[in-house]
Amino acid sequence: MVNQIAADRLARAVEGAEAIVIGAGAGLSASAGFDYSGERFTQWCKPWEDAYGVHDFYRAGFYPFPTREEFWGYWSASVMANRYECGVGEVYSQLKGILEGKDYFVLTTNVDHQFQLAGFDKERLFYTQGDYGLFQCSEPCCEETFDNEEMVRAMHAATVGTAIPRDMIPRCPHCGQEMSLNLRADDTFVEDEGWRSAARRYRDFLNRTAGKNVLFLELGVGFNTPGIIKYPFWGMAGKNKRAVFAAINQGEAYAPSEIEERSIVIDGDIAEVISGVSGILSRGARSRGAPLSKARPGVQGRMPI
Repeated sequence: MVNQIAADRLARAVEGAEAIVIGAGAGLSASAGFDYSGERFTQWCKPWEDAYGVHDFYRAGFYPFPTREEFWGYWSASVMANRYECGVGEVYSQLKGILEGKDYFVLTTNVDHQFQLAGFDKERLFYTQGDYGLFQCSEPCCEETFDNEEMVRAMHAATVGTAIPRDMIPRCPHCGQEMSLNLRADDTFVEDEGWRSAARRYRDFLNRTAGKNVLFLELGVGFNTPGIIKYPFWGMAGKNKRAVFAAINQGEAYAPSEIEERSIVIDGDIAEVISGVSGILSRGARSRGAPLSKARPGVQGRMPI
């Protein structure tokens, strides 16, 4: 059950914002049902689970498979599950509806392409940590990335047991070295022209909206990489006295005391909260909570759903 006061206050903040900056982490996709373990992992990766005792996509991604054929066998299954055969999470579609007609930008550490699959404007997205749908040279010999859908689907279809055929190991078209996924794991991560253009658009958006009534909306962001979304959002909200900071996360929703009176912090399921806010906005309802500038003690704090 959504806390109605929390949902009303967030809906009011969305309505009143001149600009909205979304910061999306892994918790958003988890709320969409894209779990990294359990039945979903077993459905796609049972051969590797049985052979090597790996039980979730995250840990399996770091497992030292004994051959490159098995490495790519696993990764082709993982990318199929998390990029090409996952569908669109309903929470993403509802979030897009909430942002309809608003001046917004999305910064995300997620690599599952859900924002684009849901129809968000590509020019308003910055995937800072990469994308499951891209390969790069593992060296790297160039600052290029390559769409991988055709190769991934072919590898997955050709997998026997846990391995792909050796001649299907993806190789760089320029130098012949083995490819890797364009995911930020170390200093070989390629920031191609698309990445740099998105970074510029994000920076320009922040500069253009500085000093306005900006809603910094953090969704499912934990403390694994707080320097990308969490800390910058706190800092920008602190400097801009007209800004509102909002955070929704299960068990990890927090705002520092410096911006407490201009914060909406909701400890709960993101999908439920976004659905509640969507309903309020679609009905044209007005907030029944206290004005953001006069937040009562405890309203900023964790709001159970």
